Amino acid sequence: MTTLTLIIGNKNYSSWSLRAWLALKATRAPFTEHLIPLYDGDWMTAIREHSPAGRVPVLEDGAITVWDSLAIGEYLAEKFPAAKLWPEDAAARAEARAVSAEMHSGFTAIRNELPMNLRKLILGIELRPDTQAEVARICSMWEGLRRRHASKGPFLFGQFSIADAMYMPVATRFRTYGIKLPAACQAYADHALATPHMQEWQQAASAEPYAIAAYNR
Repeated sequence: MTTLTLIIGNKNYSSWSLRAWLALKATRAPFTEHLIPLYDGDWMTAIREHSPAGRVPVLEDGAITVWDSLAIGEYLAEKFPAAKLWPEDAAARAEARAVSAEMHSGFTAIRNELPMNLRKLILGIELRPDTQAEVARICSMWEGLRRRHASKGPFLFGQFSIADAMYMPVATRFRTYGIKLPAACQAYADHALATPHMQEWQQAASAEPYAIAAYNR
């Protein structure tokens, strides 16, 4: 019997929920999924029943509660070492943690100007200079990682890792807003979005009855 429960927000909008969900799916461990529609009814009270931080995602493992996507990824990496959620090589593992932390704490212009919305195509946006700079930084990062780890597999560090989970919502944003990317950057985004777990999330997001007006331009 599974003891794992992942509390998430709307699949169409909740980028942080997607990150934790992808990491958990990569472990192949059975888990219960509990979705709380954001900005719907007494949604904040519902979240606070699981975490005083008042944010999703939250992972419950018996008496253990872990909130924050990156912390959940670290917890899963320790609990399920066979899943290899971080690269085995020490140098690659350190870099994977660094780029994951960079996503966790940065790229606020992309988040603010290009909120995640999997059910829409919103084309023709003229990006602000700070957003353009962040897109360029991400593409430079992706291209460098793929160039150095291509022989090990198709993900950022060869095999799927927490780093890929952290950047998956960015790939969805690039698609939603029709951001023109360099070829190698686009190739990675296309591969990431075509993976089975991402397709599963996308299909569920498309079927959701929930809508948040502020995120629908």
